[in-house]
Amino acid sequence: MKLSRIYSNRPAVFGPVDFLPGLSVVFAEIRLPQNRTKDTHNLGKTTLGRLVDFCLLSGRDPRFFLFKHRQMFDGFVFLIEIELLDGSYVTVRRGVSEPTKVAFKRHHARSQNYAELPVAQWDHVDVPFERAKDLLDGILDLRAISPWSYRRALGYLLRTQDDYRDVFQLRNGHKHVDWKPFLAHVLGFNSAFVEGLYRKEAELSEKQSTVQAIRAEIGSSVEDVSKVEGMLLLKQKEAEKKQGLLNAFDFRGADKERTRAIADDVDARIAVLNAERYSLAHAKRKIDASLEEEQVLFDPDDAQRLFAEVGVTFPGQLKKDYEQLISFNRAITDERRQYLQEERIEIEASLKRVAAELAELGRRRSEMLAFLTGTDVFAKYRRVSEELVGLNADITSLERQRGYLHRLQEMRTEIRTLTDEKGRLQTEVEKDVEVQNSDGNSLFSSIRIYFSEIVEDVIDRKALLSVAPNQQGHLEFRAEILDESGNATSADLGHTYRKLLCVAFDMAVLRAGLDKRAPRFVYHDGVFESLDDRKKTNLLAVMRKYANIGLQFVVTLIDSELPARAESDGPMFADGEIVLRLHDEGPEGRLFKMAAW
Repeated sequence: MKLSRIYSNRPAVFGPVDFLPGLSVVFAEIRLPQNRTKDTHNLGKTTLGRLVDFCLLSGRDPRFFLFKHRQMFDGFVFLIEIELLDGSYVTVRRGVSEPTKVAFKRHHARSQNYAELPVAQWDHVDVPFERAKDLLDGILDLRAISPWSYRRALGYLLRTQDDYRDVFQLRNGHKHVDWKPFLAHVLGFNSAFVEGLYRKEAELSEKQSTVQAIRAEIGSSVEDVSKVEGMLLLKQKEAEKKQGLLNAFDFRGADKERTRAIADDVDARIAVLNAERYSLAHAKRKIDASLEEEQVLFDPDDAQRLFAEVGVTFPGQLKKDYEQLISFNRAITDERRQYLQEERIEIEASLKRVAAELAELGRRRSEMLAFLTGTDVFAKYRRVSEELVGLNADITSLERQRGYLHRLQEMRTEIRTLTDEKGRLQTEVEKDVEVQNSDGNSLFSSIRIYFSEIVEDVIDRKALLSVAPNQQGHLEFRAEILDESGNATSADLGHTYRKLLCVAFDMAVLRAGLDKRAPRFVYHDGVFESLDDRKKTNLLAVMRKYANIGLQFVVTLIDSELPARAESDGPMFADGEIVLRLHDEGPEGRLFKMAAW
């Protein structure tokens, strides 16, 4: 798969761009002095790559320039001609006004113009978008990246300035499961194990969330299935008895049950409470009597008057002794009275409690006796029915709880199984990584050799491409520049060298896939930016070498990025290598010959 041509139905505004089989250069010249200090120039060198992506059926993004400025591009139809691995071609047509309807044309000649081709001469017309991607995937037949679609590889084949931030993870690859399995496959690892591990983790997380939801539903209820089953069995048996009574319209069993309740429960309790009330009343009477008996009835003053009336002398000292005796007696009596009064208060409270409970038992006894002696059978039927309703509600609640608990047990079993499967997949990933790393003839070994050679040819330093599982069993990809001693350095952390590592990685993967049904092109936007002159020349030499063995490179650059060369050295690019020249002297120099948007 190589890019052959991109053009439109409005060549006066967007002219055709014919790509070369080897090296194709999109060259932008900054001719106006006031524009030389600008970071961006909006000439279209980056836009061209995005337009190629649109023609290769990228999704509809409202931020994409064709849709963001719909009023300017609504009538445009773009066509891209792709060279297939067997030497034939396919042209894909996609319009801005109806971007979800795609047309295809297979042909054998290069550089065709089907912008005005009648509908009847297209092989496929108005193909729905998703079906169109599947159809193009089948036409391209890139078996080396199967089971992934060609779209998954385009992220590495169409690198814009934003795609040099990381060698492996592109700007739109947010979740590891979205790109790590594919990358592992491209590098020659068993992607089924890598992807399977992510899937098992997702399943495991989902099961664990379900367990938490079940626990929240159960709340503080018992989680003992045996206990719930036992309670449910008892409730069901009791409900069966009640239902049998209702079905037979016979309440003798119910009468007998209430009679037993009266005899064994209510009457027995009444007897106990009566005995308790009698005992409490007796104790209260004794306290009352004690309180009355302890009153001091002797008064010394009355005794003195009585002695005077009969003419007997009552000495003052004797009166004083009596008064002291009475005071002492009262002191002892007051303390004892306090204890007796407190005890009487407690007894009175107990009597009130007993009286209240006796009243309630009496009411219940009356109701039961009324049931036994009542002649209204429908009243009895209604009562038993109400009891059955209550039982059925309990049964329903217990059955729901039992269901939750059984589901909880099933989930725990599934979690244990998934945990075991996850562990097995982690082991398989680790074993596969060990095999691919140790096999000098593996695809990964070939890619890492090409990768190091490219970097060394450009900056005279070796580079290491490594893949290893982390503690969770997931693959970690690293690309590092080595120092003279063969140790990893921090040089790859800088933007310039990180971009070089990205370019080297893409080239190494393409080189290793030359003998497979794999892509043969890569589009690198601003590839020479920030490299020093010698490294630019070295990188260009490597690209030309790889182009000579069958790979296609589309590179974009601004004239200020060209290395300073002696006049004897000649220009950096031959005129035949520059497929598109852009400049800042008006609309004619832009990719779209119209006002800037």
